[in-house]
Amino acid sequence: MSHFEDETAVRPMSESAGSMARFATDLTDAWNINGNPNGGYLLASSLRAVAAIDDRHPDPISVTTHYLRPGSSGEQAEISVETIRSGRRTSTLRTVMTQGGKPRITSLVTMSDLELWSGPGVASIEPPPVAPLSACIDRSMLPQGVDLPILSRVDVRLDPATVEPSVDEARAFIAGWIRFADATPPSALALPLFADAFPPSLIGLLGQVGWIPTVELTVQVRARPVDGWVRACFESRDIGGGMLVEDGLLWDAESNLVAQSRQLALILSRDFGG
Repeated sequence: MSHFEDETAVRPMSESAGSMARFATDLTDAWNINGNPNGGYLLASSLRAVAAIDDRHPDPISVTTHYLRPGSSGEQAEISVETIRSGRRTSTLRTVMTQGGKPRITSLVTMSDLELWSGPGVASIEPPPVAPLSACIDRSMLPQGVDLPILSRVDVRLDPATVEPSVDEARAFIAGWIRFADATPPSALALPLFADAFPPSLIGLLGQVGWIPTVELTVQVRARPVDGWVRACFESRDIGGGMLVEDGLLWDAESNLVAQSRQLALILSRDFGG
């Protein structure tokens, strides 16, 4: 198994009772940012639990997650899954991940089979030019601002034109490429993790910014990605009061748009009142 599959694995805790099911997962510190498990990593385990009880609909097509408290790595977490509706084309489920009796994240997930929705489109978002991998900067080579064990699990390369703050254009924008460090092929289930694990767009405006924890993350998955690097672009046009709203786009190695995201995050910096 890959690191991603192994370290997001879930196991049933009891027989399902009606619309409810419970699972356990062991959280490793390999996905940590600043001492806490990355939010996308926590979400991936929750999506594993959803997929375990909905084999007709293997793909998350819409995921909205609220982060209530940081998770704790090196400990077991429990995931409760409630089926809200199970239909022919889609199912909607609610999850709550808890540790120590306290809820850590809660998600509302719509699952489907993306093969049911394949076909030509009327309009799509074309990927912008991004520097080739050979010209990009390995994320691990940049000042971190925080401890990033997660870089042992995801390989992130950044377009140098979007990393250094520019005096000519005040723009919170960052772009580059992401994949699993062990070259595990990307999947629809992995895309919400990629959306949260990519460096914050604020780096493109201010440089090193430290930890920016997510409050709420919504991801729409549009297609199953082909094998290879995923191209990523993230931008914030609403920054202030110690918070930002960031929009993200992900394309696969064949330039297919595979996911869109929006998140509300906190800026834990005195300059922004955090």
